[in-house]
Amino acid sequence: MPDAALLKALEPIARPSVTDAVFEELYRQILSLELPPGTRMSETDVAQIMGVSRQPVRDAFYRLSVLGFLTIRPQRATVVSAIQESAVMQARFIRSAIEAETVRVACAVLTDADLLALDHLLEDQHAAVESRDAARFHALDDQFHREICERSGHGYAWEIIRENKAHMDRVRFLSLSFASSDAYGDHLRVMAALRARDASAAMHEMRTHLGRIRTQIRRIRAENESCFEGPPCSD
Repeated sequence: MPDAALLKALEPIARPSVTDAVFEELYRQILSLELPPGTRMSETDVAQIMGVSRQPVRDAFYRLSVLGFLTIRPQRATVVSAIQESAVMQARFIRSAIEAETVRVACAVLTDADLLALDHLLEDQHAAVESRDAARFHALDDQFHREICERSGHGYAWEIIRENKAHMDRVRFLSLSFASSDAYGDHLRVMAALRARDASAAMHEMRTHLGRIRTQIRRIRAENESCFEGPPCSD
């Protein structure tokens, strides 16, 4: 029989729940616009298609609504939310403020092993750019930003960012059809500043990188007007 102290100290290993699986798949499809803004969704239909009960779908719908991806209307259909420029710019402001500070800290604390791991991520990003794999590049892009937060000792910062970047994510995904190489180049410059332990340069490069969306959104909206609602906004 296991020792009592061992039983007290250890907990069962957490496994992804059905709700997590439903959430991640719907998140992916909304982000990639496989489920474009205005798509009507019901718990019953999604549960039937995904082969699950309605409760995990209901929970996933709520989580997606908190992120800004879904609009839940009682007694009416739940719909995929349109992109609002004001929400995109708010997310950019939050990301820029948090991530500029994160790279400042990272310059002082990242180890050689941390820098090597980030280099490997950039190699994978380059491969995704070369193969024009927008979905993979987007995932690797997120991983690069997340790992800087985590490896600098501020992983919680990424959780704050993720909770606030839903509208920005969809615009960023749409931009990758023409701007993935620019994003990759930005990451190289952020990486060079991190390796040089140059906090001022790292902060500048991160702000420049996240600020690109202010000019890109004009082209993106012109090419995808049906995905947006509300007036254009400069910042």
